[in-house]
Amino acid sequence: MALPSERSPAAKLGFAILIAALLAIPIFSVWLLVYDRQTQSETARASIAEGWGGAQTIAGPLLVIPYRATVTETVAEANRQVERAREVWRELALAPESADLATRIEPERRRRSIYEVVLYQAHVAGTARFAMPADLARFGVAPSDMAFDRAELRFGLSDPRGLSGTPPRIRMGTTPLRLQPGVGTAATGGSGFFAWVDASGLAAAPLEVAFDYDVRGNSGLSLIPQAGDTRWRVTSSWPHPSFGGGFIPADRTVGADGFTATYRVGNLALGQSLLSVDNAQGGVPISGEERLDARIDLIEPVDLYSRVDRSAKYGFLFIGFTFAALLLFDIIGGIRVSSVEYLLVGAALVLFFVLLLAFAEVIGFTPAYVVASAAIVGLNTAYSAAVLKSWRRALLIGGLLTALYALLYVLLSLEAFSLLIGSLMLFVALAVVMYLTRNIDWGARREEVDA
Repeated sequence: MALPSERSPAAKLGFAILIAALLAIPIFSVWLLVYDRQTQSETARASIAEGWGGAQTIAGPLLVIPYRATVTETVAEANRQVERAREVWRELALAPESADLATRIEPERRRRSIYEVVLYQAHVAGTARFAMPADLARFGVAPSDMAFDRAELRFGLSDPRGLSGTPPRIRMGTTPLRLQPGVGTAATGGSGFFAWVDASGLAAAPLEVAFDYDVRGNSGLSLIPQAGDTRWRVTSSWPHPSFGGGFIPADRTVGADGFTATYRVGNLALGQSLLSVDNAQGGVPISGEERLDARIDLIEPVDLYSRVDRSAKYGFLFIGFTFAALLLFDIIGGIRVSSVEYLLVGAALVLFFVLLLAFAEVIGFTPAYVVASAAIVGLNTAYSAAVLKSWRRALLIGGLLTALYALLYVLLSLEAFSLLIGSLMLFVALAVVMYLTRNIDWGARREEVDA
C-alpha cells in the first residue's frame, strides 16, 4: 500500500506564503507597540521639562507710544442721529531701525528612568536703534499728539517661565530700566515683559537700547525678526542643530564642538512696515505657517523609535528571505519543513523587533541592534540545525540572517539610498531564486516509497 504523496512544490510555496501573511498580525502589533512607547517617551520628556520652559520664541524689542486721536461716532439723541467727536488714546508700535542680537545656547541633558530630554539655557544680548519714522504723517499721527513720556519698551517671550533666574537687564542709553511682567508682543501671543520709558528724545535723535537676559527652554529656540535690519548671531556647543523656520542662516558652521550661525533679515523680506497703529500689542499676530521666524532646534541625531519603526517595516523582507531558504531546502534538498517549523522561525524573526525596542530604550540603538540580532541569529541557527538535520545547512540559514541584519543596519544608516539598495537587493534575491528553481516542476508530486 502506497503512503500519501507529498504536497507539490506549488502547494508548499502556498503554505509558506500563507504563514508569512499570518505573521503580518504580530508585525503590525510591533508597529503599535513602537507608537505606544514613543508616546510614553514624549509624555515623560514633557514631564521632565515641565517648569523649565518650553520651546522658546523671542521677539522685540518694540517701542509702543500712546497717542491722542479724534474719532467720530453716531449717537441717538432726541430721536435723531447725531455725530459727536471725542478724543481717545491709541497706541503706535515702532520697530527698531536695526537690531543686533547675540545668543549663546548652553545645552544640558536631563534624564529620568530610561527617558532623556535636551534642555538649554540661552543668554541673549543685543542692541536696538529706534528712530522717528519719516512717513509718520501717512499714518495720521502728529508728534504733538504722542505721549512720549508714557512709552513702553516691549519684549516678546513665548514662555515667561523660562525667565526664572537672573532678572533681565535693559538700558536706554545709560539709564537702566525697571521691568514689568505680562505685556509682550503680538508675535509671541502677548506674553513677555516690558518697561516704562520716557522716549521724549526720540523726536530729536534716535534712541539706543541695550538688553541682556537669560532664558531657559527645551528642544528649540526661535527669533521673530521685526526690525528694519535684524542680525542674529547664535553659538552653541550642541553638535546637531536643525535650522528651520521662514529664514535660514546667511552663514553657518557645524562641527563636533558645536555650531555658529548668523542670520540677516530685513523688513522688506518680512513684508511689513516698521510702524503700526491701533494695536496695543504692536503689529498683527502672525501664526501658523505664515509666521516668519528663524528657528534652531537641538535635535538628537538618532531617534531610536523612528529607527525601530523603520526596521520593523523590513520585517517581511526577513521573513521572505528566510522562508525562501527553507523552501529551497525542502524542495531541492529533500528536507521536509513543516508549517509549524515555518511559523516558529517566523515568530523568532518578529521577536527581534520587540527585543530591539526593549534594549534600545536602555542601552541605545546600536548596542541593542547587535544584542537582538545575535540572539535571533543564534536561536534560528540552532533550531534550523534540528529541522534541517544538519549544522552545515543551519549555518547557511545563520549566515543569511547575519547578512540580512547587517544590510538592514546599512539601510537604516543610509536613509537617502535605502530604497535604491533595498530594490537592488530584492532584484538579486529574485534572480537567485529563479536560477535555483528553474528546473522545478511546480505542479509535480513526489510519491513516497511503498510501505
